Amino acid sequence: MTREIIVGSRRSKLALTQTRWVIARLSEHFPEYQFKIHEIVTKGDKILDVTLSKVGGKGLFVSEVEEALADETIDFAVHSMKDVPSVLHEGLVIGAIPKRESPFDCIVFDQARRLSDLKEGAVIGTSSLRRAVEILRYRPDFEIRSIRGNIDTRLRKLKEEAFDAIILAEAGLSRMGWLETGELHLEHLQPEVCLPAVGQGALAVECRADDNELTNMLARIHDPDTAFPVQAERSFLETLAGGCEIPIAGFAEKQGDELYFRGLVSSVDGKQRLTVEKQGTNPKDVGVKAAETLLEAGAAKLIAELRNG
Repeated sequence: MTREIIVGSRRSKLALTQTRWVIARLSEHFPEYQFKIHEIVTKGDKILDVTLSKVGGKGLFVSEVEEALADETIDFAVHSMKDVPSVLHEGLVIGAIPKRESPFDCIVFDQARRLSDLKEGAVIGTSSLRRAVEILRYRPDFEIRSIRGNIDTRLRKLKEEAFDAIILAEAGLSRMGWLETGELHLEHLQPEVCLPAVGQGALAVECRADDNELTNMLARIHDPDTAFPVQAERSFLETLAGGCEIPIAGFAEKQGDELYFRGLVSSVDGKQRLTVEKQGTNPKDVGVKAAETLLEAGAAKLIAELRNG
């Protein structure tokens, strides 16, 4: 008898595209299974009139989905890894991390063609404190304005509202097929300009730890070369106990058998900016040691002040 597997997903076009991609990969290995998508609206989807940092808390785009997993409404869920808290709901595990898309950010222009072409005082749209702090370090003359909504909503606002450019993740544009069309005027942002968020570009397929059949299935689409650096990034975030209300970035690259990790913690105004670089072969240790270095350098005080303020 064919088993029907219920897959949880946010309702956004990007989330559904990502979920369908995972289902397609699983169907290649397990054609005898039927997959049905169960759409879930999260807190982060409902509150669109304030920046993410002011909404606060962890798991803005994940908590309701994890609750559906825990009460067995769904069998597994597909998340953008950068939205997944470093500590999961009890009884849940990440069963697979598929091959990563680009981890980098890009800037999408209205009229300009390059970052250097933007006029003094250009209005840049982003709801991410990390992106705002990093782009202002590169160009302090920019004016940052909050922009919320799904990718298609933000691209529409770029054309209809007073934005000169907006900052987005390259991975989302790629998964939606918009990088290949040539219709968007954009520029890739090097990590020296905008260091990526932890887990950006990767997907997390989350399931119940005791569902052995499903965890065995998900192992078929797991990519160890992606999981290796992502583990370092997530251990960095967990050690810092960071959330979207703190400008934190962490990016690891696999170089042979080793990892090269770069991380930062910043104040909202960018005046206090702590950075770290670490290398090693154990991803968890690399992330933890990088975070400990920043905590000893003053990140603990900075994070506490930001969280309390």
